[in-house]
Amino acid sequence: MRRYILLSLAVTAISGFASNAYGAANPKVGLSFSDFATERWARERDEMSKLLKDAGYEVLVQEANHDAKLQNDQIKNMVTQGAKVIIVVAEDGDSAATAVEDVAKKGVKVIAYDRLIKTPKIAAYVSFDNVDVGRNQAKGVLAVKNSGNFVLLGGSPTDNNAHLFRQGQMEVLNPLVKSGKIKVVADQWVENWDPANAKKLMENILTATGKKFDAVVASNDGTALGALEAMKTAGLAGKVPISGQDATEAGCNSIARGELTVTILKDTRKLTPLASELAVKLAKGEKNLGLSEFKLADLTGDNKKKGQVPCKFLKVFQVTKTNLKELVVDSGFQTYEGVYKDISNPPAK
Repeated sequence: MRRYILLSLAVTAISGFASNAYGAANPKVGLSFSDFATERWARERDEMSKLLKDAGYEVLVQEANHDAKLQNDQIKNMVTQGAKVIIVVAEDGDSAATAVEDVAKKGVKVIAYDRLIKTPKIAAYVSFDNVDVGRNQAKGVLAVKNSGNFVLLGGSPTDNNAHLFRQGQMEVLNPLVKSGKIKVVADQWVENWDPANAKKLMENILTATGKKFDAVVASNDGTALGALEAMKTAGLAGKVPISGQDATEAGCNSIARGELTVTILKDTRKLTPLASELAVKLAKGEKNLGLSEFKLADLTGDNKKKGQVPCKFLKVFQVTKTNLKELVVDSGFQTYEGVYKDISNPPAK
């Protein structure tokens, strides 16, 4: 319920920005997504579409299905269809920069949504504190097991966020690695954030290590749940701590069952209105966007990247079994029924 209250408030705010600006001639806004297989993206597509349509804008939506070239073509096609602003969840932050730079020459504004597009030509980058996501993932695992053999499962190597998560994870883990308390026995990256890929990687890790590892730092719920499928067959699910991210329904249910140890709540109910509001402001040509400039080199960890990007980063929250109901259910981010499905003796509603 709270999700819809927040959306209603956001619609009211955004409608205020749009009214009397273009009327029936409001420009089109494009939404370009890497995929809809990831649970959150379909939900955020629907929420942004509603906010923008209620504000009087026509919305164009495209899914690239993990094809970076197709996404670039779709972005350019949206411009052909009349889009003046495009919100992009990039499949590949490097590849998408090509399309962004091309459409920017035509005056089209691009908002990098949650995933950085590696060019100073983007009009805005809105996301969460992704380094802190990694810190909280590592801390959540260390709260259960702070020594021994560790497995690292990074996200898609083409997603800049995956590298920011790893940066945060290693800020926490490196001192223990250097002291000898932790040994990294496997370090893999999961292409496309695909749970099936994560499962296969974990099967290989189980074989290579002889099932002898003590903790897994995985970078989102999907990859963690894929890894847990393999760990169940080895009798390690619920015994070896493992991290996730996104506070998905399935991930939270896994926490309630005592398998996933920690997930990170990124409250997209705040990110979708922020991106939608920025799209309206950009469509109107407003300059005061309330963003802060960050060096592209700092955002990417690549000193060869030049220029600055206007950004806004939102706070993240660590979710464990202890605060699961309070942070996720009571706030309305996920339903009680979904989080505690098939759980014996769940907490009272």
